[in-house]
This record gives sequence, C-alpha cells and structure tokens, in this order.
Amino acid sequence: MNIGVIKQVVALPDMKPTELRDMWRELFNNDPPTNNKTFLVKRLSYRIQELAYGGLSEATIKRLASIAREEAEGPKAPIMANGQRQKDQPLPGTRLIREWQGVEHLVTALEKGFEYQGQKFKSLSAVAREITGTQWNGPLFFGLRRQGDV
Repeated sequence: MNIGVIKQVVALPDMKPTELRDMWRELFNNDPPTNNKTFLVKRLSYRIQELAYGGLSEATIKRLASIAREEAEGPKAPIMANGQRQKDQPLPGTRLIREWQGVEHLVTALEKGFEYQGQKFKSLSAVAREITGTQWNGPLFFGLRRQGDV
C-alpha cells in the first residue's frame, strides 16, 4: 500500500472547497461538474487511487458497457407467437401483490413463468390456484384484467 496515496485520500475531507476544485482541475484537466464537497471528495479519492494503482480492467469496462446497454433496452416483454406483447403479461421483475383471505401474497414475474414462495409456476393461473385452491384466471385474480376484458 502506498502511504502517499493514503495520506492524500485521508486529507481530502479536511480540504477547503476551493482546494478540492483546484485538485479536480489538476487531476481531470477540466472544471468540476459540481461544487458539492461530498461528491468532490469521493470522486477525487477514487481518481487518486486510480492514478496510483490503475483503473478498471478492459474486461470490467466491457462488462459494464454490456450491462448499461441491457439496462437501456429495458426488460424484455413476453411475446406471443404473432410477435406482439401479451397485454396482461407483466414484464420480468414485476412484483404482483394480492391479498387473499387476510394474507398478502407476493408473486414475481420471471422471463418464463412466475415465482411464488420460492417455487416456479408456468402461469399466473397456476399461482392463483395454489393460493386459493380453486380454478382462477390468473390475470383476473391479480388485477391485470377486468371481468369481461378480452
């Protein structure tokens, strides 16, 4: 561990905002994006260590870029055979909450199917049947569809 780096990082919180902004200009070659002292201290701390020990690996940079692209595209909606998204099919990651006979039930939509109490189910109707013990239309039971909707 480089003692000089540690001393620089430890000294940051005690520096005046003008000193932090000057250091920013020196380390980044541009003006700081904000005058928020907490932000400057955290980012300068990272930058000092980055310059001393190296930044992210190429593999990490590629992985982060991939995650950012996936996030920007958003979750993939369930698609029917005709290529359209099912109207009452929630996006993966959606959490459905339904109270039934005084008990709150939480269901999570997955890429394929649903998760309820640690078990995977192929359909919301199967989850509704598990909860109630009777045959139900799952989207209707969870409020994704109203009675009479097609």
